[in-house]
Amino acid sequence: MDNTEFWIYLLLMAGSTYLVRVIPFVLVKKKIENRFIKSFLTYIPYAVLAAMTIPSALFATRYVWSAAIGLLVALILGLKGKSLTVVAVAACAAVFLAELIPMAF
Repeated sequence: MDNTEFWIYLLLMAGSTYLVRVIPFVLVKKKIENRFIKSFLTYIPYAVLAAMTIPSALFATRYVWSAAIGLLVALILGLKGKSLTVVAVAACAAVFLAELIPMAF
């Protein structure tokens, strides 16, 4: 990819991201009071983050099963309220240990 192509892609991405963030401010002038819409808008970032992160996490290692073990460890520790550092280190350690075990998969 040459520099011109990179800058075109970067500007398109920045423009589309900017439009997605600005259009609600332009279209909605008053405060949103509908409980359904407020809860929908509250959980959208979490849903998008999960949709982007989980597939990447499952295919980031050599084997899908070792990534699933790391993801499970991270999920359990995260639900228990552990810090981000503890969750990340434990998930990495779980994947490392899981990949040391030879499996017939």
